[in-house]
Amino acid sequence: MSGTPALSRSSLENRVLYVAIVASFIAFLDGSVVNLALPAISRELGGGLVLQQWVVDAYLLALGALILVAGSLSDQFGRVRVLQWGLAGFTVTSVLCGLAWNGESLIVARGLQGVAGALLVPSSLALIVTVFSGRAQSAAIGKWSAWTSGAIVAAPLLGGVSVDVFTWRMIFFLNIIPAVALWPALRRLREQDLGRPPGSAIDVNGTVLAVFGLGGVVYAFIESGTSGWSSPQVWLPLGLGIVCLAAFLFHEGRIPAPMMPLRLFTIRNFGWGNTATVLIYGALNLGFFVLGLFLQQVAGLGATAAGIALLPPTLILLAISARVGALSGRFGPRWFMIVGPLVCAAGFLMLLGVGLPLDYFAQVFPGIVVFGIGLAVTVAPLTSAILGAVDPGEAGIGSAVNNAVARIAGLVTIAFAGLITGPAITTAGLHGTAAVTAALFIAGAAVSALGIRNPQRAGERTKA
Repeated sequence: MSGTPALSRSSLENRVLYVAIVASFIAFLDGSVVNLALPAISRELGGGLVLQQWVVDAYLLALGALILVAGSLSDQFGRVRVLQWGLAGFTVTSVLCGLAWNGESLIVARGLQGVAGALLVPSSLALIVTVFSGRAQSAAIGKWSAWTSGAIVAAPLLGGVSVDVFTWRMIFFLNIIPAVALWPALRRLREQDLGRPPGSAIDVNGTVLAVFGLGGVVYAFIESGTSGWSSPQVWLPLGLGIVCLAAFLFHEGRIPAPMMPLRLFTIRNFGWGNTATVLIYGALNLGFFVLGLFLQQVAGLGATAAGIALLPPTLILLAISARVGALSGRFGPRWFMIVGPLVCAAGFLMLLGVGLPLDYFAQVFPGIVVFGIGLAVTVAPLTSAILGAVDPGEAGIGSAVNNAVARIAGLVTIAFAGLITGPAITTAGLHGTAAVTAALFIAGAAVSALGIRNPQRAGERTKA
């Protein structure tokens, strides 16, 4: 890459935005693309709701636990190189998922896919924060947020079509297409054009504690639905997980080069913004996980029809999220982060009217349109508020922390799904999930109102 001629400023910005969007889109897409394929996977491989939860959470667990150390890898070895590693690994592990012969092999392959996905996300968003500045950065983050958040919501359509037209295995083989399309643009980027930060140490002990901590807690939540909280195979891993998470926080506060610098949380918008992220992205993942299963397993829609039914929020995101990002850069993120989650909550509360037989346009469509508007108002200002609060030199670790928080939030709420719905999805389970999802969004709005402040000028940090 050293012999590659330097790109002009506009060409560099366009290429960086393309690389960041496609790389993150691939990783986020696979976090939820399987949602509408879960019934087909369960029919072929068995396992019921527990398998369905693990197929989603094995990916999110690896992604959430390793995305922090991936941020350090990005800062040490260079963002372009780490992106290349992640892209190659994601392609290979996607093929392994598509070739899975039983539930256990699919879960293992999904975990390995999450490892590769962890290499894609922090480096890609860090590229935007490094190359763009001011209002241009807010607009770029708006476009990035639209596509990456849209991936979470649009994924069911891709999964549904793959299941109905081909097989659930096709959703993993399709990952090869964007990976191949991204490679030429990635090779044209030069590390020196991106202002590569100085090298940093790799926090191996912190990584191990994070993996065991998250894994123990998530395993306990999922297995509690079948084994009960009194079972040793539930409370033992839960206790181990809690101890490891406590040790992780203690460890991160003591070492000189932590993978999750706790001092970042003393920056007001970073700390409060990540708290809001837990609530907002936890709600997003929980709500669409259960709604996608309900439309197929209870309402009787085919996978493609269910995917189309969930498409409106994605179209709304793509239509207005970049504009919202620009407005957030002009007026500040605070009110967007208050109003947006409240609108999302209203959309899910409208789903309390869903019943059988299902009338999609009367019972589901209005709610998810309202939700889509709220999500479009929320995601870009949320990302801008958090990343705008940290120094550009720490963009890699800052974006890694925020993305880890978002993925872990989805991981935990999906693990909780069985406690809300029971062992099988029902109409009452959907109503309970909609109410919990709305409550999480309302809490996210309250946290934003309490903690988020608009910066007085670009790049200014507001300390607590």
